[in-house]
This record gives sequence, C-alpha cells and structure tokens, in this order.
Amino acid sequence: MRPVLSTEEVIRLENLIDKEGMSKAELMEHAGEFVAHIVEKVHPDHVAVFTGFGNNGGDGWVAADILSGAGIQVDVITPVNPDEIKSSLARHVARRTAERDVNVVVGPSRDELVDLLNECDLIVDAILGTGFSGNLRPPFSIWIPTINESGLPVVSVDVPSGLDADTGHIASDCVCATTTATMIVPKVGLYSGEASAYVGELVCGSLYEGLDRVIADVDHAAEIVDPADLIDVTPDLPAYADKYSRGSVLVVGGSAQYPGAAIMAAKSAARAGAGYVAVAAPEDCANIIRLALPSVPVFSIPADTRGAFGAAAFSAVREHARKFDCVVCGPGMTTTSGGMQVVTDLLTLDVPLVLDADGLNCLSRLAIGGIDATPELYRREAPLILTPHYRELSRLVDDEDVCDLTSAVEAAQKILWAAGSDNMVVVAKGPTTAIVGVEKVFLPQSGPVSLATAGSGDVLAGIIAANVATSHGGVDRWELLVAYAVAVHSYTGYAAASLMGEKSVIATDLIDCIGDAMQMVETAALKDAGIEMGE
Repeated sequence: MRPVLSTEEVIRLENLIDKEGMSKAELMEHAGEFVAHIVEKVHPDHVAVFTGFGNNGGDGWVAADILSGAGIQVDVITPVNPDEIKSSLARHVARRTAERDVNVVVGPSRDELVDLLNECDLIVDAILGTGFSGNLRPPFSIWIPTINESGLPVVSVDVPSGLDADTGHIASDCVCATTTATMIVPKVGLYSGEASAYVGELVCGSLYEGLDRVIADVDHAAEIVDPADLIDVTPDLPAYADKYSRGSVLVVGGSAQYPGAAIMAAKSAARAGAGYVAVAAPEDCANIIRLALPSVPVFSIPADTRGAFGAAAFSAVREHARKFDCVVCGPGMTTTSGGMQVVTDLLTLDVPLVLDADGLNCLSRLAIGGIDATPELYRREAPLILTPHYRELSRLVDDEDVCDLTSAVEAAQKILWAAGSDNMVVVAKGPTTAIVGVEKVFLPQSGPVSLATAGSGDVLAGIIAANVATSHGGVDRWELLVAYAVAVHSYTGYAAASLMGEKSVIATDLIDCIGDAMQMVETAALKDAGIEMGE
C-alpha cells in the first residue's frame, strides 16, 4: 500500500526529510529533474513552462533549466522578474536558469500568451502548488483558461494549478492536465472532489531514497491499495466444498415498490462466490423475487399496508438471519417503522451485517443529532459494514456537509470512533471510494463512470456480503477484504463497458461481469507482484 497525505502531513514529511539530511533545496532540484524526465519522454521540440511565486514555480524553473540543457527550446512564463520572486529557494533557481539559454517572458498579456503557445508543443504547469486554495487572481486567472484553450498536452507539477490539494475543490478554474507529476507522495485532493476531471495520468516521484523509513513517522490521510496488496485476501475454493462451506448470505430487503434492489443484491452475492443465498422480503413482493431468482430461497415476511416490512417483520427476520454467515440489510426496503425495527434487531445479533441503502436511512432516522451521538444504536462485537454514498453519509452525521473524499472520511471516522469497534468499516462511496476503518483508510481501485447507474450500489453490497460470508470470520483486516470487494465492483464497470459501451451499462450488466471482474483483479494482482501466470 502507498500512503496518501494531506498538505499538512506533507509539510511534516518534508521537515523530517530535511532533518535526515536532504534539504528543501535538494528536494526542489530532484523535483525539477523528475518533471524534466516526464517531459522528455514526450520528445517535445518547444516547451512553455508557466511558473508562480512559490516553490512550485521553483520546480518549474529547475525543469526548464534541464530541458534547455537537453536541447529543447524553452520559454519560461513568470508573473515577475526572477529577482522579485517571493520564495528564496525559487528565486535562487530562477536567477540561475534565467542566465542560461531560456527565453524568460515576464507578465505577458493574453494575446501574447496565445501567440507564444502557438509555437509550442507542450506546457509545464508550475504555477500554484499544494498551498493554494480559494479563487484565482490575475495573472493566473488569465493564464489558466489560456492554457486550457490551447489544446496542448500539459504536465502539472505536484497538483494542477487551481485545484485544492486537500479537498479536490475548484473554486474558479483549474489547469486540465494530461499528466500530473506529484512529488514524494500523492495528495488526498488528487483523488477527491472534481480532481478526476483535471489530474490526467498521475505519476509520483519519491525524490528521497529513505522515504519508506521516514514516512512511517507521519500520519497518513489514506493509503492506496495496489493490486498486489489483494493477492492473499480471498482463499481459493477448497477441494471439497458444499454450498454452506462456501458461505451463506441472507438479503433482507425489497418492498412492493422496489423489489429489484433485493434481487440484484442477492444475485450479486451468488455471482461473487457465496454458496447459499436467500432473501427475506415482505410478502407483497416475495413472489416477484421468486420468479426473478428461481435458484434462491425467498422467505415471505409480514408486510404493512404499503407492501414494506410490517410491525411483525423483525421477529421473522431474526429467526432466519441468525442461521447465515452474513446478512445484507437495506436494498429496496424503504424507511418504514417496520423497517427500522428490523434494522435495530439485526444490530443486536451476533452475525456479520452489511447495512446498505435504506438500511442506512433507517439507522439515521433512529438517531437524533447523528448516529455518532448515540453509538449504542450500532455498537456491536460482530462485523458491521456500512456502505453509504455521500448523501446517506451526511444523514448519518446529522446532515453535516459531505461533498468530497476528505469530508467523507472525516464523517466516517466520527461514526467509527464513537463506536470504537475494530470490526466496523464504513465504505464511503463516491468518485473515489474510501474504505474507512478505526485506524486505516484505504483507497482501492476506482471504477469507471459506467458504475454511476441505478442499482450499482446493490451490486456492491452483494459482492461485499459474499466475501464476508466466504471468509467465515478468518480475516485480520476487514478493511482489506472490503477493498477487494470494491475492486471487483470497479472491474465489473470496466468489463461491462467493454461489452455494452460506457453509456449503455445498467446494473444487471455489472452482475453478469462479476466472474470476469474477479479474474481481472487476480490477474492484476499477480502482475503487480511480478508473478507470471501459466499459459
């Protein structure tokens, strides 16, 4: 796993590296070398390097110097003369570079920029670094739209200029990078908010050989789960297995209004490897589910007048639920009083529980002031996995604003720390899904836009439940098991898009691709670990 840091954590890390013997000046030189290396791979003839007032601009000046020395024509665009640059480090390298064979352009007009860029074939964006937030000011509010309008490939240094490195927010405008060459470690904002539309290909230069040693002393905002990290998460099927030894899943959900959600969750659990899957659904929709899933037992549960779980539902659900290795509660169940009783009762059972969709909404309605204010509602010994998207997560924490990866992680941690359970995980679903545990935050493989379709969350809930069930509790890190399930879900998006086209994927397509996705995860893991597969 690779760490992802906030800007504050990056500052601490740089200070530690400085104490270890590599100065910030040396880091700037290495950063510039890394950027130049990325640029040289493209084989440009003429490069425009845009710089700002700070150390991010200093990285650009160093890169410009190296590129010029390699025989590439370089124009450096700067808001002020090198002697007027605020950062002492950046000022030093700017003065040095300006004395070399580069063309320095100070404070150009928009028309001058357009003419200059017409002569170039690549742009280096070293304008604003990780310290930026808020609105752009001139000249950068003019430069950045001009860069984007040029249509040229762009290499951004550390973060695309205009992007908040902590939140991924863009207040006014942002460089749309082809490649983002980030330094030392990735920043959390590169995976959050609107970042995915601007970062392009993300590459990271470690810059310091002793990084692995010092980074352990710095808190991590999150960790990226690489494919190789998932090799040992799920065991192979035993030579002798029956449907029960492969794990059993009960889906508690559905209603007369939404029977399809329970159907998709159950089918997904079966496709993801659970040997025995059943559904507990209100009697008004039980037959519909039976017709859709002839191989899946369906338990008919007392319903209310609207075809949702009724007042007597919880006792019937409890009797079935205690016999399964994992229970999924929520898909399509609606938020009735009977549903809330079902959720409350399931939380008291000693059975691994995945709360999804309306199961989460029921939980939020049971709490006043957010569930973190009443942790006794959900505190339990058995594993508990919550799978909220941002709006559902906001409801769980009393409608606090949850709008990006950073705020989602913070909200999830409030819930987890209030409960204080090592067996609890929050899957904060978004453009980048975060697997949040009490001590760790994992960022698994992100999926394509094809996953943004109704029912996709039901599919994920079923995949998670199947993996929990098949583990039979033999798991050291629930976060990693869930990360595997999220990765499988992501790959279903890629597999389905390759068959149907990105815009045409529906949730049932994802279910049909689960087997292929599991194979894709395994293949990627072995390749990442350097293990060759047999013919």
